[in-house]
Amino acid sequence: MDKGLEKNITIADVAEALGVSKTTVSRAISGKGRIGRETRERVLAYIEEHDYKPNVIAKGLAQSKTYNICVVMPGEYDVVDLTFFQECLFGIQEIAGSMEYDILLSICRKNDISSLERIIANHKVDGVILMRTFVEDEQIDFLQTKNVPFVTIGSTSANYKGACKELTSIILMKQMDKIALIGGNEEHVVTQSRLRGFREAYAKMGKTLDVDLMFLSQDNQVLVEKAVKEALNRQADCILCMDDAVCSRVLKTLRQQHVKVPEDVRVASFYNSMVLENNVPSITSLSFDAKELGMVACRTLLDLTEGLEVKERTLLPYEVVLKESTK
Repeated sequence: MDKGLEKNITIADVAEALGVSKTTVSRAISGKGRIGRETRERVLAYIEEHDYKPNVIAKGLAQSKTYNICVVMPGEYDVVDLTFFQECLFGIQEIAGSMEYDILLSICRKNDISSLERIIANHKVDGVILMRTFVEDEQIDFLQTKNVPFVTIGSTSANYKGACKELTSIILMKQMDKIALIGGNEEHVVTQSRLRGFREAYAKMGKTLDVDLMFLSQDNQVLVEKAVKEALNRQADCILCMDDAVCSRVLKTLRQQHVKVPEDVRVASFYNSMVLENNVPSITSLSFDAKELGMVACRTLLDLTEGLEVKERTLLPYEVVLKESTK
């Protein structure tokens, strides 16, 4: 047989060459169904020798799989979030591709998960990765009801609470007791994780938290400007931002008001990104490997689809990057 044709042989060709049924070949490939060990080894040896790669659709039918996973991105996000999502997707694709899986991307808003519902109803995927989760989450409720394997990025893989607790503790140890916390959407699970870390740092240091310096759900420039003005009026030592989107707005506001960092007020962020890397002065922040988050999420999901036991949470390392903005 011509070598070029060998790569295009079918299950029927393998069955004919070995004198067995197509069902036997399919069972040998899938590892399911009753088939003798010697016959399975003979089929697999032939496949390896002739570099046979089963059609993914046929392979999926044999194993009751689609070899697709769904990645759900939020419909509402800031432009600066795109870098994080992109890095996560690179990580997911690297693992999915190595396991011969394809990615189906879905965009869901908080109160509209019709796209995800349609994908699941049509049996298009074997599992789902949620890029953002909410305190009350229709996506999670739906997937649990349908018994669809899923994992979430961030809340189950990034140690946001521990990281935020450590950075807050460091700032408090630098004698910056009056910290203004400016955060994003309180409905996001990641916001609540960061908030718990912030509160635990104060409790650990035995210091009193000033609730009048906490500004949550500040998810647009107008609200951030008001929060920064109030923080400066209350003579905050440091403005601690929950993420890079909030931090970029805070820095823009401070420049507009001719407030110098760190001379007039210090600034830090619970998440670093390319948006902050080129800022002058450089910003103290927490650094997470977004690509690794995606890789871990994908590995975990594929293990779940195989029925393997997985850890409920796999917390990845982070780095506290101390820079000029908190000197």
